[in-house]
Amino acid sequence: MKFADLHIHTLHSDGTFTPGQLVKEALARGISALAVTDHDTTEGVGESLSASSGTGLEVIPGIELTAQHENREVHVLGYFIDYRDERLLEKLKQVRLNRRERVYKIIGNLEGMGIKLDPETVFGIAGKATVGRMHIARAMVKDGLVSSTAEAFRKYIGDKSPAYVLGFRISVPEAIGMIKAAGGRAVLAHPYLLDDDDLIGEFARCGLDGLEVYYPEHSQSMVNFYLDLAKKFGLLVTGGTDFHGSAKPQIKLGMIKVPLELVEELRRGKR
Repeated sequence: MKFADLHIHTLHSDGTFTPGQLVKEALARGISALAVTDHDTTEGVGESLSASSGTGLEVIPGIELTAQHENREVHVLGYFIDYRDERLLEKLKQVRLNRRERVYKIIGNLEGMGIKLDPETVFGIAGKATVGRMHIARAMVKDGLVSSTAEAFRKYIGDKSPAYVLGFRISVPEAIGMIKAAGGRAVLAHPYLLDDDDLIGEFARCGLDGLEVYYPEHSQSMVNFYLDLAKKFGLLVTGGTDFHGSAKPQIKLGMIKVPLELVEELRRGKR
């Protein structure tokens, strides 16, 4: 069966694979199509397209935008976007500045808990990438403050943890609009993290195109539930691993296998 993985990060955000390494791994695992969906940047898309040229692997230009709804962080995936759209790129510059500010705020919260972390360690790990909490977690591991990135998220910087900071300035409707203005399809990522499934209908009324149904943290009962919700609201169905390379070693590229029929529906924008 030919299949796709539609949720992948490179080292241009918080993954550890270069686009070239990603393409090589995808080919080795028999993946037919993959979507590069780095956080708030499209920098890895062009490199991935170049690396895949002539291989038969389809690289779908994508992004994962970070939005805020009330007191929740919400991630909206964009597929088949024009990754060179000037309006999109201009808006992403401000988002990345917000992310840098957030790092300092989270480190300030950690310091208030007696945990000292140098911001330059975080930015050094991130390099030119879009900086995020995974880089903070990796810096904490590097400095011996935690034993794993999972522990950093669980104890300190996860969504409901004491050092967490929200701090994003794009609403969900704005994120959806940014993706659509760039010619893409807007899909809600990992909906289980919302803790409020009623919001899915609200976002659908704001123009959301799809729902990430197949995801490593979704049990079969959750998959069935989200399939029903997608049908109820007329949403496209997608899925992916949320692959980050060695930053999330338990997640293997292609372990979630999305049928290519769903990719074609996503391409057409209709079921």
